[in-house]
Amino acid sequence: MECTAITGISPDLIKDLRLGKARTLELHSTPNIITLNGVQPGMPVFLTPVTREDLGIGDQGIVADVIGITISMKRMIDYSPGIVYEERERMSARIKIKFCCNSTIKTVIQDAMFMPVLVDVVKCCSYHAG
Repeated sequence: MECTAITGISPDLIKDLRLGKARTLELHSTPNIITLNGVQPGMPVFLTPVTREDLGIGDQGIVADVIGITISMKRMIDYSPGIVYEERERMSARIKIKFCCNSTIKTVIQDAMFMPVLVDVVKCCSYHAG
């Protein structure tokens, strides 16, 4: 299954998502925002604690379904006592996702600078006899 990969996610957050509740993440990492640029609700995404530079075959994470996504600019004003005001803008992405399954990377399809990270993952399913 081909997915976009969101990297560098906290292991605690991934553990929380595995409980099954939908969560909204706010991402500020430029590579992750670039990756989310073409993502639409209903698409699967792969989340992993592994950094983008270290991403490779066999790395584990989860597949989550995208419920909603918003990419926006935020204006920030810094004030230094006395005279200096500094105004800057920062791009951020908010993505609401719900856990689908555990998965492992089979192949890293695309990992070029300023391009979305694409991976081919294997769904890890386990079944219990009842």
